[in-house]
Amino acid sequence: MQRTDFSSMPCPIARSLERVGEWWSILILRDAFAGISRFDDFQTSLGIAPGMLTRRLTALVESGMLEKRRYSEHPPRDEYILTPRGEDFRTVLIAMLDWGNRHFAPEGPSIAIVDATTGTQADPILVDRTSGRPLRAPAFKLAPGPAATETTLARLARGSRLLESAA
Repeated sequence: MQRTDFSSMPCPIARSLERVGEWWSILILRDAFAGISRFDDFQTSLGIAPGMLTRRLTALVESGMLEKRRYSEHPPRDEYILTPRGEDFRTVLIAMLDWGNRHFAPEGPSIAIVDATTGTQADPILVDRTSGRPLRAPAFKLAPGPAATETTLARLARGSRLLESAA
């Protein structure tokens, strides 16, 4: 079965999946946020086969999520550092952590986001950086951008519940 390439699809979600949609990639980025930067440390943390790790790190470097930096000449060794694009993936990981805790941790969360002063568990939401308001309808809606295709326009015309509150 041939893999579908999402990189030229007009949907930003599809294009994002092309860069980080493979589960090892997301876990590598999670570990990079935890300060892991060296091949052996990623391998130990993840229990991933060396060939697979090499492929995923190469793909993350090619997609601009990680930067490969040489830290030793003899023997040649590299480390993998988050780029600004990779740093921007932080909100996705926070959303996945919260979603996973809500729906896939019946025993309770193994890791939680808490207020640093009170220890109270946080309830993350996405907000607009400019106004500080939650990205929810009716204050916000999805709209076609300048690169919208006919398919995108048709999808938007059908409507979307993406910004609707679940409550």
